[in-house]
Amino acid sequence: MNKTLRIGTRGSALAMAQSSNVAEELEKAGYPTQLVAVKTPGDLSMAPIAEIGVGVFTSALREALAAGEVDVAVHSFKDLPTEPDPRLSLAAVPVREDPRDALVARDGLTLGELPPGSVVGTGSPRRASQLRALGLGLEVRSIRGNVDTRLRKVTDGELDAVVLARAGLARVGRLAVITETLDPLQMLPAPAQGALAVECRVDDVDTEHLLQSVLDDQASRAAVAAERAMLSALEAGCSAPVGALAEVVDDLDEDGRVALRLSVRGVVATDDDQLVRASATGETTAAEQLGRELAAQLLEARAALLSGPGSS
Repeated sequence: MNKTLRIGTRGSALAMAQSSNVAEELEKAGYPTQLVAVKTPGDLSMAPIAEIGVGVFTSALREALAAGEVDVAVHSFKDLPTEPDPRLSLAAVPVREDPRDALVARDGLTLGELPPGSVVGTGSPRRASQLRALGLGLEVRSIRGNVDTRLRKVTDGELDAVVLARAGLARVGRLAVITETLDPLQMLPAPAQGALAVECRVDDVDTEHLLQSVLDDQASRAAVAAERAMLSALEAGCSAPVGALAEVVDDLDEDGRVALRLSVRGVVATDDDQLVRASATGETTAAEQLGRELAAQLLEARAALLSGPGSS
């Protein structure tokens, strides 16, 4: 294949950086590329994500791909609806960036050093629930906007801190502003955070094979598959904020040999910011099943908590 691959991307600085990374890998492998910016409804609205809905950043890209206007679409994986699009193939999940959340606070402070009453901004109900559950007396404020807009709210003194995805800061070259990378024990990231999804049309087999051979990382794909399966199963049972993190880890098999296994942790919040946690370990080849099992554990534990003494 020697045609120029047209790569569809959102026009934001972060999306362009992500898509440029993908283009760079393809160019290195000898395939010419061209970035094509596509406007999405999410770029045109400042309403909270919960109001404008899942898929606002990906639907226009997917339509452009399905219509043949572009050959490839690059998404932040966490922005994709969990329901697959039958017209498209998830051809590659490149090596995942660090999935953790990051704090950017005034005066170089860490989360534990922020005084009670400090105002922390985030656009994510998942982050807000986990921040409040830490019991640090922080005031959590909902914000929207791109990375620079959010960082400016700290430098201008409007906020004491913001919480952002570390991967996003890495991709736009802003790691130096981080004052603390948050331990997943404090804050589990969003399912598929830090991962990219590279799609092509389901009938474009040549492009699918090319993307898979150049870009796909099996460990990243397995981890994200487990997290997304957990999210999908939970969406049927609750609308609460969800965090998840799966990692491929070394484990010992029955014969004492080292084997790769998939370890998954999940968290779901109740309406009053109580957190329900669960974890599971299983085969990397059964990632989706593991995610669904973890979701069942979380739903059961959440139901028990909500029906326990003192629940209304």
